[in-house]
Amino acid sequence: MTISTPMPNLNKTNLARRTILTGLVSCAVAGPVFALDKRVATQLVDRLVGEINAAIDSGMSETKLIGRFERIFADYADVNIIARAALGPAARSAEPAELEAYVAAFRGYIARKYGKRFHEFVGGKIIVTGTNDRGKFFEVMAVTELRGSAPFDVSFRVSDRSGQNLFFDIIIEGISLLSSERVEIGALLDARKGNIATLTRDLADLG
Repeated sequence: MTISTPMPNLNKTNLARRTILTGLVSCAVAGPVFALDKRVATQLVDRLVGEINAAIDSGMSETKLIGRFERIFADYADVNIIARAALGPAARSAEPAELEAYVAAFRGYIARKYGKRFHEFVGGKIIVTGTNDRGKFFEVMAVTELRGSAPFDVSFRVSDRSGQNLFFDIIIEGISLLSSERVEIGALLDARKGNIATLTRDLADLG
């Protein structure tokens, strides 16, 4: 005599709940909910500029301000892409652990460097003025107003290349962060005969 085990009673509510939970998990694995478009790029830079303005208005010391900018860069900048692009062809031949250590050191270096630059903006503010679709990325324009100085332009280039909506370049007075760092990091690497580990160690004292 065979005794069959009754199947559990899955009512419509349970099935619906499972369907919703599966959908939420799929969204989390897939990446950002909001696809990058002109509106999303503008909103991202609006939040970024809001945090920068709050930092420069806070009256904190340069050391603390640089620490704050390091957190801002971690939240809004595609540091991985910026760091790899700055390293150039050497990034393709680097060992994974070596590259990971370099990117971590680069994050601190770039935050200190631009933290000092943004420290010059104390007493001023950055205002977003518009956004242009550049095809592969969006460029969000802003103007920086400083006390006792003429306003100048700043723009943030935003993409979703890494699976997140982040900025990968800042143009300040016509000078690209990405282009500048390619030259700077390239020269530093050449001076160390292509040794990425030595460059990584030395980045801790630069910026």
